[in-house]
Parts: sequence; C-alpha cells; structure tokens
Amino acid sequence: MTVGPLTVSDLVVEFIHDGYAIRPLDGLSFQAQAGELVVLLGPSGCGKTTLLSCLGGILTPTSGTIRLGDVDVTALAGKQLDTYRRDEIGFVFQAFNLIPSLSARENIAVPLTLTGHGRKESFARADELLEQVGLAERGDHLPAKLSGGQMQRVAVARGLGHNPPMLLADEPTANLDHIQAEAIIRLLQTLRDDGRVIIVSTHDSRLVPIADRIVQMVPPDQHEERPTHDVEYAAGESIFEQGDDAQLVYVIKSGEVDVIRVLADGGEEQLNRLGPDQYFGELGPFLGFPRSASVRAKTDVVLTAYSPRVFREKVLHKT
Repeated sequence: MTVGPLTVSDLVVEFIHDGYAIRPLDGLSFQAQAGELVVLLGPSGCGKTTLLSCLGGILTPTSGTIRLGDVDVTALAGKQLDTYRRDEIGFVFQAFNLIPSLSARENIAVPLTLTGHGRKESFARADELLEQVGLAERGDHLPAKLSGGQMQRVAVARGLGHNPPMLLADEPTANLDHIQAEAIIRLLQTLRDDGRVIIVSTHDSRLVPIADRIVQMVPPDQHEERPTHDVEYAAGESIFEQGDDAQLVYVIKSGEVDVIRVLADGGEEQLNRLGPDQYFGELGPFLGFPRSASVRAKTDVVLTAYSPRVFREKVLHKT
C-alpha cells in the first residue's frame, strides 16, 4: 500500500434551505501525510461528517479541491469515483453497521467477496484482521454476542479489509464506555503505523493526545480575555491536570514539560516531552473542552500564557 499526502484546499459545501444558504464547510484547508492520524474535533453539527462524506467521495463539494496523492478526488465521476470509493477508502461508522445475521468473521469477509475477491482469500483476510484487532477468538460470534467495543473493532477490521490507503472513522468512540474507548484509541494508534492516512471525526477530547494533526471545526473563543503573562513552575510541579477547565495556551520560554494522559485503570502514559518554543494546551480553550491530558514540569520552566485569541494572532499566524 502506497499513498501520497491528502491535501484539502479551500473546501466549501453549501446547501440551500428555505431560501437561505447554509455552509457547514466554508473555505476549509489542511494537509495530512501518509502515516498520520488527523482528528476533526468539534461538537455535533460543525461539519465533521460532511467533510468525511467529501473525503470518501460520497458528497461533491460546492467548490475547492481534495487530492489524495496524484488523484484529484473532486474531479472524479462515474466508474472512476466508484473505483476510488471501493479501493482507496475504508469507512468506520459510529453505529457499527454490522449485519446482525452474519458472524464477526463474515461481516469482514462478505464485503470482500462482493467486490471480486475469492472466498478463500476473503476469509483468510478476515482472520488476519480479527487477529490484528484482538478478536481472533470471537470470529464466529454474531454481533449480538459482542460488546460495543468489540463490535467497533469488527467495524474497524471491515474498513481495513481491502487495505485502503485512507481510513475514515466517524465518532468511533461515541457509543462506548471509557474502557472500550481506550481500546479503540490504542487500536487507531497501531493502525497509523501501517502508513495509511487516518481521519477521525470526534467530539471526544481523549483522542487529541494521539493525533498528529488537529482540524478544529468549532466557533471561536468562549472564555473571557486574559492578559498575556509569564509564569514559572519548579521541576515536578503540575501546570494543569487532565479534566481541568481550560482557559490559557502556553508557549515554553525555557525548560521542559511532560504531557501525560491518565488511563482508565488509573495508570499514566507519557505522550510527549516539549521544550523551548513549543506550545501546549491549545485545544481546550479553542474548543470549550476540559484538558485532555496533564502537563507537568520536567525541569524548572518559564512559560508564556496566552488567551486563545492572542495566541492565534501572535503565535499560530506566524507559524
């Protein structure tokens, strides 16, 4: 499997409703490289599913372009578009969409047989994918005998059946409890290493720490403006904890910090270590979400704290 970058440029989707123009997407642009996981983050109704539909060739945008490698997706039509949807895209749906009368194994293999793969090859591929998602012993179970997390893993395996270069997942943790969601998050982390582009739409901030790129699809700041100021922390001190209210964005002037995620079992996982001129804490203030991870000073640090608006104007626009 080889895939070039995904490039979305000036994408606009416009609907006319009761004489009014509605634009769920209005000039959206971003790029993702092979092997990257991109999170489309924002509340319901902000255009995440609309964007996935455009990326998957289901919805034609009003204007703008989508390119996957050398392919201009927005220029495809007819059989070329059918081939793109069949060969280049894997879908993972929020509601699982498994066929109740088919086993987990059959839910993965049957779609492959319908697209021209041999029966033996299709079922061998299903077994391989069930092993990959940790369900090798559940292949003969009907969906009704599986937990929500297990059904979502089967859905992920089905989306990977034809080894697509791009996987689109719509709210993959929405119907899951905390432990099940953690399992899906870890699965997405491993799939990224296969070299495909993974696009995940979500309002679940737990996915933020594993993302290589964030596409923010929400309104601007919701917090009162606070002046820019420097703040110091000693080694070992907590700057903020996972779940805290989020109002400020930080840029490191000196020293290092560790970004840590608290797991469902109470353990901790270090996600990153950041140093001078790097920033952190931007997602919570922009999106109105609690902190998705904890940040602690690894060494003595000096940070500059910005309001979201000032951070966008003085830091993001420069980079």
